[in-house]
Amino acid sequence: MFWKLHKSALRQAQLLRGVSRSTALPRRACATFRAHEECLELHYGGTQMRFNYVWLRDHCLSAASYNSKTNQRNLDTGSIDLTIRPESTRVEGDHLVITWPGGHMSKYSLSWLAENSFERKYQSAEQPRILWNSDIYRNATITSSKWDTFMSCDDELKKFLQNYLLYGIAFVDDVPATVEATEAVTQRVSLIRETTYGRMWCFTSDFSRGDTAYSQLALDRHTDTSYFQEPCGIQVFHCLKHEGTGGRTLLVDGFYAAEKLRERSPESFELLAQVPIKHEYIENTDRHQNHITGIGPVLNVYPWNNEMYLIRYNNYDRSVLNTIPHDVVQRWYAAHRELTTELRRPENELWVKLTPGKVVFIDNWRVLHGRESFTGSRQLCGCYLTRDDVLSAARCFGLQA
Repeated sequence: MFWKLHKSALRQAQLLRGVSRSTALPRRACATFRAHEECLELHYGGTQMRFNYVWLRDHCLSAASYNSKTNQRNLDTGSIDLTIRPESTRVEGDHLVITWPGGHMSKYSLSWLAENSFERKYQSAEQPRILWNSDIYRNATITSSKWDTFMSCDDELKKFLQNYLLYGIAFVDDVPATVEATEAVTQRVSLIRETTYGRMWCFTSDFSRGDTAYSQLALDRHTDTSYFQEPCGIQVFHCLKHEGTGGRTLLVDGFYAAEKLRERSPESFELLAQVPIKHEYIENTDRHQNHITGIGPVLNVYPWNNEMYLIRYNNYDRSVLNTIPHDVVQRWYAAHRELTTELRRPENELWVKLTPGKVVFIDNWRVLHGRESFTGSRQLCGCYLTRDDVLSAARCFGLQA
């Protein structure tokens, strides 16, 4: 709905766009402006931008309007006159200065305005990523972090987070093969998200839970907790013991496959991004009773720049398709088949043998995982991590997330 409402604005932004997708601006750039009845038009750094007057007043960074110590707004947005217009506007050095009715003065950095303009947001990615298939990832020769350095060195943690942000997966090697050490290495990254499976889980193929993962069967590629309204952000696996054969872990970059679908069949991509479907987890055992549902499209994109931020793909937990009109059902299945074909291309499969000491962190909003069947005794531990706190840690290191 948002996207449709803003198509005209997006076309306008495309017409106005005069710079590359780089967000860098000249340190000293000429700025000119023109005051219109409905907005302020600003030319700066080769870009033409338009700012609504209520938006400008709402984003005033003066001490009266904004608390710079807490980084929170003081101004009551509900009190702003929706017909507000500046009394005067001028450029002073690298700042735009506006005087409002009543004498209040707002001063905006020109670079801040450019960075936060719709025109700039429309051109730039929220989170830079390197999309990959098996060859791309292996040729990148990404090194795993080592337990000792990872636990003691912030530079190593920053490098780990950078890899995680770019590729959606990251590894730590030489971790002691215990649940306690696994918990410690995960807490170096983020907070643990407790779910119906507990805080830290440790399982074998004993069918102790009503889930196929608690078996020796092969698992096709999927994202976890698709039945949560907000699927878990990060999945962590550590194989503590395996006395047998098989059991390799499968990793697939869902965004790479989805972007291939967008290139080849944009109508199918759009359909999967627009139609909400339900996923469901029903468990009824002697020790556990759960009935959890989550609703959302298979592909999720930001409406202002069409950038993907979440794939929700799990054929095991997909519920009854009753949210799709009958005249759309066939097209949805065809689109889903096209995406499945991309996800199952052998060249997109990264197979990793998890051994004691190797811990993998998986972006569950992007990278699908699975496994091949196995024999013998296999013990795996892990947990889910809160996505918000991983991204917060990355931003505190100055990384774009």
